[in-house]
Amino acid sequence: MSAAPASDQPLKRTPLYALHVSLGAKMVPFAGYEMPVQYPLGILREHQHTRAQAGLFDVSHMGQAFLIGRDHATTAGALEGLVPADIASLKPGQQRYTQLLNDAGGIVDDLIVTRPISVDDGRLFLVVNASRKEVDYAHIVSRLPAAVMLLPAPERALVALQGPAAKTAMAQLSPAAAGLAFMAAASGRVGSFECHVSRSGYTGEDGFEISVAAEHAEALAQLLLAQDDVQPIGLGARDSLRLEAGLCLYGHDIDETTSPIEAGLAWSIQRRRRSEGGFPGAKRVQDELANGPKRKRVGIRPDGRAPAREGTEVLSPSGERIGIVTSGGFGPSVNGPVAMGYMRADYAKAGTAVNLIVRGKALSAAVTPLPFVPHRYARKS
Repeated sequence: MSAAPASDQPLKRTPLYALHVSLGAKMVPFAGYEMPVQYPLGILREHQHTRAQAGLFDVSHMGQAFLIGRDHATTAGALEGLVPADIASLKPGQQRYTQLLNDAGGIVDDLIVTRPISVDDGRLFLVVNASRKEVDYAHIVSRLPAAVMLLPAPERALVALQGPAAKTAMAQLSPAAAGLAFMAAASGRVGSFECHVSRSGYTGEDGFEISVAAEHAEALAQLLLAQDDVQPIGLGARDSLRLEAGLCLYGHDIDETTSPIEAGLAWSIQRRRRSEGGFPGAKRVQDELANGPKRKRVGIRPDGRAPAREGTEVLSPSGERIGIVTSGGFGPSVNGPVAMGYMRADYAKAGTAVNLIVRGKALSAAVTPLPFVPHRYARKS
């Protein structure tokens, strides 16, 4: 995790700011917001608590918005002109991970798309990254047909309940939500609050993301924190959790120069879209699917204890520059340094020995399969 670049604009606050302060959080600038990087428990213990029990994350800085058309086919068709995923086949209550692409096949942002369960069949719910939401909204609006409109929802907050005890905690407040399958979503009450809940998250653990009206966010968070085994978790542990899970962070592991295939995200492009195309950059994506990309995102395990941070050069044993680290740090669950980065395709095979240039010294490492920690999503509820 890295803080947002310096800006003359005042930092925004999420609806949970006062709660974070009352809980003793250390607040830092991130994506234009004051966000909790850690609580008194500390990043290491917050990470371990989420892996063993359940953590509550404030992700209200993310962008929430609705695409609205006259029916699902119209809205899905409009979005398929912007992303490579099959949106048309989404069933009510199903969500899908995808990417907004530019004309060169680079990733403008990655996002989650949900087809809500509602009478209004022409509505799609989008969640985009905090640092990109204004870029995303402008990108989408400029390319939508007249029959479809984008409606941002800044009046909503978003929290994520993650970890193996998340289902038990949710069951105390909403048995229906606790019974959702992985990547399914529904509206309903959590405690006394009307929410939109999905069985998803970005830690590699089972869990839920809960969208709620901003005025109810603090009361909902207090209700969740009152459940056994739930602790507040900051951005520091969120970053180490997603890194161990091999998940991309926008602006680090993916950006407008990176294709979904280079990034190891081919799994998010369904068969019909691979063959039909019809999305920005389809020629590049189809060519890389057929012939392989020139570089690939890989896991890297440094030998020893020194972490390899973002920007670390990766060299072949003979000294040739073959890649770069895009995310790196200490992995508490593996008790050692872990990293991700892009490697020239001919060096991207698991087990390949490489050298990392850390503080001017070449440190040995090896290409490693992702994720570093197995995912524990609720594939079957």
